[in-house]
Amino acid sequence: MKILFAGIIARHPYGGVTWCSLMYLQGLMDLGHEVLYIEDTGECIYDAARDTISTDPSFGTRYIHDALEPFGLGDRWSFVNYDGSYHGLSREAVRTYCDDADLFVNLSGGSWFWRDEYRRIPRKVFVDSDPVFTQLAIAKGEDWYVGYFREFDHLFTFGANIGTPDSDVPTGEFAWQQTWQPVITRLWHTRMPPTRDRFTTVMTWQTESFTDVDGNKDREFVRFLELPPHTHSRFELAVNGPHALLRDHGWAPVDAMRVSRSLWDYRDFIQGSKAEFGVAKHAYVSRRSGWFSDRTACYLTAGRPAVVQDTGWSAHLPSGTGLVAFTTPAEAIAGLERVERDYPTHTQRAREIANECFDASRVLPPFLEKACA
Repeated sequence: MKILFAGIIARHPYGGVTWCSLMYLQGLMDLGHEVLYIEDTGECIYDAARDTISTDPSFGTRYIHDALEPFGLGDRWSFVNYDGSYHGLSREAVRTYCDDADLFVNLSGGSWFWRDEYRRIPRKVFVDSDPVFTQLAIAKGEDWYVGYFREFDHLFTFGANIGTPDSDVPTGEFAWQQTWQPVITRLWHTRMPPTRDRFTTVMTWQTESFTDVDGNKDREFVRFLELPPHTHSRFELAVNGPHALLRDHGWAPVDAMRVSRSLWDYRDFIQGSKAEFGVAKHAYVSRRSGWFSDRTACYLTAGRPAVVQDTGWSAHLPSGTGLVAFTTPAEAIAGLERVERDYPTHTQRAREIANECFDASRVLPPFLEKACA
């Protein structure tokens, strides 16, 4: 198949966001499909070098090229700037590609436009990596937003409970199908031991989007703020939040942007970690969305166990060894101690769960079957 894939690499030029798109692209190519990356959000790029939103797309276009080029996609992308100008492949080249494309995959709003060339593609699907927020935004009933989602043939989400009795998230007229983040296991496997005896994570304290939804990670994290003195485990958080507060409570924060400045920095941080300790956004937890982090899938694939907050995902994925769910501080402490007691067993099981549940060769074929139905 010929697939047009929309992502948000330039709008959010961070290692984790980039891997999310890249592993779809590489996974689809591994299955023998032809792919073209497009970014068409109508927004300006974030220039990480100057820490500002910029009308000049050059930082973003360099970042896209540098991320995709090692995977044979250096000439297989196009970025549409806020002013409608095309960078990378021209609009004419994109239109020509779309003329006989078979599938349009829009990840996380990689395009907020319905250009004629996109509409002509026979099958069009949206992949929602940010459940709850997306559905609550649709529920407001704004005509353009509801109309935008109506034009997709299928809607997918990382929230395994969305649209089921286990979650109270409103879905209205839309049906959401569950999928997980595909992981290219060969790019994440490592037999090297961790370089730091730390439980780590990469996290955003608060997001700027969906500010009317009280659902950010800070609201959940404060429930576990006092945890470090009650466990022998040590922590290191790559976070853009209140470093002084976190340091005072034993969390050893580091700069999230430094850790996430490239694909390779992000991967090095995860592979160098002992394991992950992760707290979810309040919206994911309170609404029992069943969301599971693409970041945690990478930890598992690297053979790094994960002790992560349960959003309802434990009903869909193995939990107990290698991957440990918690809902309370006491459960979190118990999970950390379990990993510490038998680290080699948890490491092996983490890899097994990743191969069973997130390997792209397992995730993408059923996704494509549903997308093309």
